[in-house]
Amino acid sequence: MAQHDNKENGQTKQYSLKQLGNATCYTFNYDSSVLEHVPNPHPQRDYFVKFNCPEFTSLCPITGQPDFATIYISYIPDKYIVESKSLKLYLFSFRNHGGFHEECVNKIADDLINLLSPRYLEVWGKFTPRGGLSIDPYVNYGKENSIFMQMAKERLWQHDLYPETITNR
Repeated sequence: MAQHDNKENGQTKQYSLKQLGNATCYTFNYDSSVLEHVPNPHPQRDYFVKFNCPEFTSLCPITGQPDFATIYISYIPDKYIVESKSLKLYLFSFRNHGGFHEECVNKIADDLINLLSPRYLEVWGKFTPRGGLSIDPYVNYGKENSIFMQMAKERLWQHDLYPETITNR
């Protein structure tokens, strides 16, 4: 486990991270244990963190054929932010995972909610067509008993009212 020092305002913060700064070890089977977080450097402020993963792959649980997607993750952190290398390795771990598109997107959301306990989170999977049909599941979450719970409802209700131009297919 690598120790990473970060000097800020004359103080040294230490992070014990398994992925960042170490040789990359890929796992080809779903593994949420590779996800890591670090303290949010600005917990007093609401702000979005966005990730786009245009090379997401998983397997159809029935046929075993590969499914390809761009996964969009957006969240408003609370106490923690996700460490990006661990997120990349986590998403890569779906490579041999047999799961329907909806299951994969919900699993990603659940794992990030469990890891980060964010104020708000959304995950959108835009899968390339197979058999002439694309499936684009969207899930979101707002922290209970907060304004973000209402935000999640409103964003879900308004989701995809104005579809964007699809450029990944």
